[in-house]
Amino acid sequence: MRLKNMTLMAMLIAVGTITAHLISIPTLGARVFPMQHAINVIAGIMLGPVNAGIVAFLIAVLRNILGIGTLLAFPGGIVGAVLAGYCYRWTRKEHFALAGEVVGTGLFGALLAYPVARILLGQAVLAYAYIIPFSLSSIAGAIIGWAAVKALSSVLKVEREPQL
Repeated sequence: MRLKNMTLMAMLIAVGTITAHLISIPTLGARVFPMQHAINVIAGIMLGPVNAGIVAFLIAVLRNILGIGTLLAFPGGIVGAVLAGYCYRWTRKEHFALAGEVVGTGLFGALLAYPVARILLGQAVLAYAYIIPFSLSSIAGAIIGWAAVKALSSVLKVEREPQL
């Protein structure tokens, strides 16, 4: 079971890193990059909160090393993934994992991005400046992630969140 989890984690990290800036959706005059959020939902449902957080963290690390991400990937991605995993674990309902991702990234991750932007990146932004873009991106990604989980579950009969 551990090998299966590690393999799935590695695949999600690879897909999340590769697709980070390949897929974008024009939304309200901005471009939304939803794949991190889709990966968060998939990992939260299939791997649980801790492993989903590890996946999000490693995607953020790789994106920053490769120059295709910013430090803002850390607060948004990790919080959303962990909350998606916990919401699914508590309810066993996929739509709660979506809600966890949107609230985790769109609200909490956006608010945690403020000190990162202000202190580490030197950007003069308002505390709530990231809520709308993070929310739009996480909504789009959560829907994509939910569709992927549905497709994977029916085709592969994939087990969801294996027990520790």
